[in-house]
Amino acid sequence: MEENKITEAIIGAAIEVHRQLGPDLFESTHQACTAFELTQRQWEVERQKVLPVVYKGIRLDEGYRIDLLVARKVVVEIKSVNAFLPVHEAQLLTYLKLTGLRVGLLINFNVPKLVDGVKRLING
Repeated sequence: MEENKITEAIIGAAIEVHRQLGPDLFESTHQACTAFELTQRQWEVERQKVLPVVYKGIRLDEGYRIDLLVARKVVVEIKSVNAFLPVHEAQLLTYLKLTGLRVGLLINFNVPKLVDGVKRLING
């Protein structure tokens, strides 16, 4: 499955960012650096991708923003929190449903070892 290769690359890039910067920065910093790392590894990355909501047949671009969309296949939501909450999973699942994509990653940089801050979610 192509998504497995993509998620492996994303996790590897995030681990490199965590090694270089540590856990104590803003989400936006981790997001920018992870996007840079993925781009350096030749992956297509879209940052802060607008995810519109269609309401009564009208497209509203004020809906949501995906932190990272990698290779047009995997949604990445980056956090810097003490622990994942149900709302974080719900947010990612909403993005997956609205995009029709299958795989997403929640990545929490506020952990001693990044592998402990990664959660993969599947739509449907």
